[in-house]
Amino acid sequence: MAATTRLRCLLFPFLVQLLLLLSAAAGTRWQDFLRLPSEGDGAAGTRWAILIAGSNGYYNYRHQADVCHAYQIMKKGGLKDENIVVFMYDDIAGSPDNPRPGVIINHPAGGDVYAGVPKDYTGEDVTVGNFLAALVGNRSAVTGGSGKVVTSGPDDHVFVFYSDHGGPGVLGMPSDDYLYAKDLVRALKQKRAAGGFKSLVFYLEACESGSIFEGLLPKDIGVYATTAANAEESSWGTYCPGDNPGPPPEFDTCLGDLYSVAWMEDR
Repeated sequence: MAATTRLRCLLFPFLVQLLLLLSAAAGTRWQDFLRLPSEGDGAAGTRWAILIAGSNGYYNYRHQADVCHAYQIMKKGGLKDENIVVFMYDDIAGSPDNPRPGVIINHPAGGDVYAGVPKDYTGEDVTVGNFLAALVGNRSAVTGGSGKVVTSGPDDHVFVFYSDHGGPGVLGMPSDDYLYAKDLVRALKQKRAAGGFKSLVFYLEACESGSIFEGLLPKDIGVYATTAANAEESSWGTYCPGDNPGPPPEFDTCLGDLYSVAWMEDR
């Protein structure tokens, strides 16, 4: 595992940096999203975020750590909890395998990113149906959870971050069937057609994540998507045992994902 993770860190920062440069050129980096005017600034439009970790289990620690970290960034950037929807199984902080009970970190020297994170959809409520309903803003289609959905309008800006395992045309979910590319893209088209956003930025962390959008996502609907990998390659964990830097010695799992921490640490 040590040799593999070191190889990951040598190869994939180049891909990640390319994606970040492309995103910056389009004016759609996450920093740009946070700088957009919102209702609180006296301008039309509200910023929304939907954050989802599509896995469970302690050895998938990194996905929920990514999402918790993303929440802290959105919150620090001025988004209100009422405009942030969080999906996470929530079995990591309290896991008996967690060497720091009640705490989740996303960097070897980082602080707790778990504190204050709203648990809108946890456990068996982290499903394909709930995620798509929350994304399109269909509160009546949600089952369980807080019932919070992204009720954005035509002047609003939406950020979506998804961290999990993936495969050709599919993304994982902990308690349900796969999320298929065609269903996700259909939801994005539906939200656009309903006047659900002015712009939508989608950051996707998963293996073969390019297959979710390549040849499927229209170029004229105001959605900018960036992915951790193309349609054929893996995405990778980082801050793993054997990496430099690796996790504190008491951890035997990866703390983050390479693509995810690249954008979140790009301050």
